[in-house]
This record gives sequence, structure tokens and C-alpha cells, in this order.
Amino acid sequence: MKIKLKKDDLVEVIAGNDRAKKSKGQAPRRGRILAVNTEKNTVVVEGVNLRKFHEKVRQTKDGATGGLVEREAPIHISKVMLVDPSTDKPARVGTKVVDGKRVRVTKGRNASGNVVA
Repeated sequence: MKIKLKKDDLVEVIAGNDRAKKSKGQAPRRGRILAVNTEKNTVVVEGVNLRKFHEKVRQTKDGATGGLVEREAPIHISKVMLVDPSTDKPARVGTKVVDGKRVRVTKGRNASGNVVA
């Protein structure tokens, strides 16, 4: 599967525990992609899928750090969708050749069809 999302893309969670519940009137969970793993088809999204990790105490310049640390865990790429910058709604991503270069464009009902940076 070809991954069409990149680091620093704004995405919305569309499935899983971090998805917004429309019946409860919750706002959609959005965040920037911090890391992409192409081998496992996973992404790490800022503020989504938070887990607690036990970190070993290590001596640093700032002092001793460690203990229980909460940070983002990977989520499967099929559970997130790119947010179209012009319509501010989640849309699918496709490619198009413009001036001899392949660029990413938004596709679908909520899409504007504009080039995504």
C-alpha cells in the first residue's frame, strides 16, 4: 500500500477510540503527523492515542528524568484522513502530474481538488 500522508500533515481521526462521537456532539480529533512508518503502515499523530510508558531514570543536563511518561503511540494509517486546507474537512488524497511534477491533490465529496503542500 502506498502511503500518501507525510510528516506535518493535518489529519483527522475517523475510526477507533479517539474518533469524535457525533451523537455526543464532540469535536473531531485532529493533529499533526509526527512520524510515519511505511513498513507497518502506521503514523504517530500529535495528541492522539496517548499511552503511558515507564521510562528509566537517566541523568541529563536538566537533572534526573523518568517515571511515568504519557506520549503518543502509533495508529494505523487507515484510521486517519487528511484535512483539506481550503474546505477544512477530511478528504481523500490522490496524485496528479502538474508541470512535469507529481503533486498530491484532494479528492472526494469534501475536497476542493487543490494541491496539498
